[in-house]
Amino acid sequence: MTESAKNEVFFDKKPVDISAQNYENIIAQHTGILRMKWVWTKTRKMGNYGMSKNITISDVAEALGVSKTTVSRAISGKGRIGEATRKRVMEYITEHDYKPNVIAKGLAQSKTYNICVVMPGNYALVDLPFFQEAIMGIQEIAGMMEYDILLCISQENDVSSLERILSNHKVDGVILLRTFVKDAQIELLSSRNIPFVTAGSTEYKNVIQIDHDHKNACRELTSIILMRGMERIALLGGNESFVVNRSRFQGFEEAYTQMGKQYEQDLIYMNLESKAFMDRAVESAMDQKVDCILCMDDAICSQVLRKLRQEHIKVPRDVRVASFYNSSVLENNIPSITSLSFDARELGSAVCKNLLSQIEEGTVEERTLLSYEVVLKESTK
Repeated sequence: MTESAKNEVFFDKKPVDISAQNYENIIAQHTGILRMKWVWTKTRKMGNYGMSKNITISDVAEALGVSKTTVSRAISGKGRIGEATRKRVMEYITEHDYKPNVIAKGLAQSKTYNICVVMPGNYALVDLPFFQEAIMGIQEIAGMMEYDILLCISQENDVSSLERILSNHKVDGVILLRTFVKDAQIELLSSRNIPFVTAGSTEYKNVIQIDHDHKNACRELTSIILMRGMERIALLGGNESFVVNRSRFQGFEEAYTQMGKQYEQDLIYMNLESKAFMDRAVESAMDQKVDCILCMDDAICSQVLRKLRQEHIKVPRDVRVASFYNSSVLENNIPSITSLSFDARELGSAVCKNLLSQIEEGTVEERTLLSYEVVLKESTK
């Protein structure tokens, strides 16, 4: 092809030189528009008019005089290939804005470039901000690495949806956003050869897990409350089958043990999963003249505050209140609530980074604990 060819357009099989003329005028002067064809340069670009075609691995290989296998190896970073050749390929595709087709790339590397995020189906409405923030953190990292998210809703003992996703080979790895004491999700994933990580602690062996340090956080907050002279503390908690609730209770127990004190078993109220149960627990605690009501999470705390307002019980004048978990649900309460603050988005980012490292066969820690903050407010003064 001659250098001048890239400036020619054919009308009725006759070449017209457009290098020095207005392109729109030429189109208007010729009626054979449907028979017009472009003469492409070797790089498949239109020269002066900025029109381009997405190049393929074959185009790259042809332009550089190498095989398609060599180009594929240079892009994937796998297989035997000289550094000079790899550099040539990478410089060429950068210059020509080559973007590998994700499906073809996945086939070449035996990957789907999808990750599954498993969210519990029985979450309460007040739990939604936590899951939203965690998923945002996951998406930020996944998007940077060109992975997509497949969201799976799973019940505690029903993993049929997750099993179908795994059987159809739709994902390269899995993130669990909630763990259980008896966990069918972990048992299923452990039986399959697929990377996974839990956003929460578990007692299962050889499971990669990342969590906030709930036990030490709850121990520290309970210790602060005890040191402030609040001896009689009522603890209101949720489902004991959730590992996070067990971790919180262990922290509560450790605080008493370290201070040489004993908590009152009659003031421990667990498995409060309905408003009626929570109301009865508050009534019982107030009848026993507790100094403080300590809630295991923001959902329970919001119901406790509602019941206290309903009974015209003032916080902190009549009773102090604190929560082992803070969220937007409690942020605007008056008085402000003493609580533990955890960064759900940080947790999401951490589990996604960990999972992608596993997928790429990197080395990861089996257990990682993230930091927390004790936020002392008016409700415990």
